[in-house]
Amino acid sequence: MPHTLSYGTESAANKAIGGVPTIHYFDFQSRGRGQVVRLMLIDSGAAYEDVRYTFDEWPEQKRSGPVAEMNPTGNIPVLEMPNGKILTQSYAILRHWSRQLGAYDGKTEDEKYWADAICDIVVDWRTLFIAAFFSDNQKEDYPKHQQGDRNRYINAIETHLKGSDLSRRGPYIIGKEVTYADLVLFQVLHDENMIQGERADLKQYPRLIQLVDAVLARPNIKKFFDSSAYLG
Repeated sequence: MPHTLSYGTESAANKAIGGVPTIHYFDFQSRGRGQVVRLMLIDSGAAYEDVRYTFDEWPEQKRSGPVAEMNPTGNIPVLEMPNGKILTQSYAILRHWSRQLGAYDGKTEDEKYWADAICDIVVDWRTLFIAAFFSDNQKEDYPKHQQGDRNRYINAIETHLKGSDLSRRGPYIIGKEVTYADLVLFQVLHDENMIQGERADLKQYPRLIQLVDAVLARPNIKKFFDSSAYLG
């Protein structure tokens, strides 16, 4: 059976988004598309309930469990809100909460566009990463991905951030203000094991290191990474 965890204390951020959400996601350490949803909640100071499914029990849950009823595609994360609203699609959830919180997606149309554009690049990258990482032939396919598609996307994002007038204003994608896209980019770098340890695979990418450092220095995120709630 899935197990449930609780994080944080109900706050003004919870009031803005409609209460304390319940997140249905894999029991997959602190990784994946579900984790970036948690990161926004953590950074904003919001509390949440976390229902975690093991990979072994997920197929049955997907066929006949509560997620199958809440989301016709059977994909997770799925979020239940106290008012009965069901939220699906992780990046749509992030943009939805950004509007409700009045933060995380920029103030001008140029800032909003740039955050969306970088997020879309990361979505394409994550799709290829997941295909390689969970491949039946992972021992061959994932190293190929690391040397091929991963390097291509990292180089592209580094170039974009260095070349953008917005990105040059500060450590984040649009400069001085964090956006949902910074959390999305941070999470894929985390899931590709590029921010842990000595960051050997990021040494050629100073602009990405600047962004990672800025995210990790955010008080609520730093507190989370330093706590037992961070599962690696």
